[in-house]
Amino acid sequence: MAGMALEQLSEVVQRCQALPDDSYATEDHDVFTVAGRTCIEEGNCAQVLSIVLDEKNQDIVRCMGWNLLPPLIQVLLKKEDKNLSQCLAVFNHLLQTCRPKELLIGLLEQLEHDDPDTIAESLHLLLNPLQKVLLCLGSRKASSLGMTLSSVLDQVAKLPLPHTKEQEEDDVFSLCRCCTHLTDFVRPFVHEAEQNVLNSKAQNESANKTAGERNSGKEDELRTELLKFCMKTLSHPLLEVQLKDPDTLAVSPLRNFATEILNILSAVGESLPSLVYQPLLKRKQVPGFLEEEVRYPKESLASLAHLVFVHHLAADTFPTVFSAVFCLRCNMEHISLLLSRTEESRIQKGLELYEKSLVRVEDGSLPADLLEIKTFLTVPQNLVKVMTICPRQDLRTRGLKVFQLSIDKFDTEAKYKFFQYMLNISNHSGVEGYVIKNIKNQINIALQPGKSNSWFEGVHLLPLLRKVLSLPDGPETDLLQYLDRIMESLNLLRYLVIRDKVTENQTGIWTELYKIEDTFLKPLRVGVNMSRAHYERELHNTMETKKSKAKEESVLSVSAGGEKLPNMTSESQIQALHSALHTFDMIESVLVRIEELTEVKESL
Repeated sequence: MAGMALEQLSEVVQRCQALPDDSYATEDHDVFTVAGRTCIEEGNCAQVLSIVLDEKNQDIVRCMGWNLLPPLIQVLLKKEDKNLSQCLAVFNHLLQTCRPKELLIGLLEQLEHDDPDTIAESLHLLLNPLQKVLLCLGSRKASSLGMTLSSVLDQVAKLPLPHTKEQEEDDVFSLCRCCTHLTDFVRPFVHEAEQNVLNSKAQNESANKTAGERNSGKEDELRTELLKFCMKTLSHPLLEVQLKDPDTLAVSPLRNFATEILNILSAVGESLPSLVYQPLLKRKQVPGFLEEEVRYPKESLASLAHLVFVHHLAADTFPTVFSAVFCLRCNMEHISLLLSRTEESRIQKGLELYEKSLVRVEDGSLPADLLEIKTFLTVPQNLVKVMTICPRQDLRTRGLKVFQLSIDKFDTEAKYKFFQYMLNISNHSGVEGYVIKNIKNQINIALQPGKSNSWFEGVHLLPLLRKVLSLPDGPETDLLQYLDRIMESLNLLRYLVIRDKVTENQTGIWTELYKIEDTFLKPLRVGVNMSRAHYERELHNTMETKKSKAKEESVLSVSAGGEKLPNMTSESQIQALHSALHTFDMIESVLVRIEELTEVKESL
């Protein structure tokens, strides 16, 4: 069989030698392809090499040789074949001889794999040949480069991501190596695009053209393809991986890759500050064929902002004139997007970016009119979701820390309005309890000598107190579900009664108390009594059921390994009921304490 394939190959090559260039029949193509591939697969690479190198066969190789790529690349990927050196020689000769367009198609077809090891190996093998082929395409290369980069990034996306420092150092999944190859691959195209940008700038200056008159010719297409590539890498892998800081990992291939991507953006004429601040700075109209949202995907811009503000990459390109508040306002767009996602990598980056943006702002300086900007309302909504339903404990804790930090940055009026807003939208007892604790802290500050303010005492405070000192569903409110909120409300009321003198009534609590009694304290007392009666009845019934079960079990006892199995369900039920009754006692004791205090103070 092997001899037969070799015979067929020799015959078709001899027949074609007599024909003028490019007039080969479809049948000749088919025979050359099948016979040539079979020879390589069966180990006759040396004979194929001599046919391919023969001076008389160069036209044939130029037209048809690219069809031999699949089996050659298979051998080169396996590496242990005894014909490796001959196959490599055939491969290199094809790269020098065949037409670039066909080589490009042949090489890209061989990039497609699913197994991470093979993906990494094929990128290692094929990126350099692909680069050479693209460079042969001259000024027509932009769309082919775009197609190649898109295929390569689809392959990179299949590689597992390193999460720990050790995984990145050992490059267990080869992602780091692939990213390094990728930056080497795009370098000459970036250099060319950069030259084009500089040349067109010089031409425009000499011709004194306005921005609108600038032509968007071929060089712009190359720039556009590189921009698309950068935007894609910013969302994957760069938004997915957690970069390590230099003190954790001195040499980080992924951090270097991120730096390279930002350098490419600058090289192809993109201003990093205007990309990050895009939400607030109306960008100049860019001639070209991409819509704004496609050209600058929001997720990629959020990733860029994270790299700049959290990891301080390319920080030297950022002017220091922008105020901390301006940076925060721009970043709120990016933070809102990241925190609205469900992927933990996005949430983590949103929290990091929010924290970094807030830390630079002075405490108590953010004015209330910021709360008219949509993102200043959507970000806290997203934060509530993170604090309450995110599966990762560390992210919930960090969410709470950032939530408090954001409160600290508002001025007094903004804090007041923010608390009102949060009590309206949070729908979560724990979050409401946390807000009420913050309200108590603000009242405490306002009551200090010389710290008086109009928002947390007197006329303004009363509407806020009415919102806090209320029961969502009157006496029927589920006290266990709303426990955090109810306890913080009671603590606040107890604090006000102790702290504010009846004669001074700075907070307005003493003139409001009879209303609070009707709308909050009485319904709460009724609710506690109803709930206690209900749970005592439940407890009684459960104990009875347990007793009757115990009687049955003494007749028919269940045992495992000599141990009698306890009836777990009724035990844990009883425990839960006791715990609920203890909670009602706790609420009642605070209620009694408040009543005693008000009686004492009012009788003075």
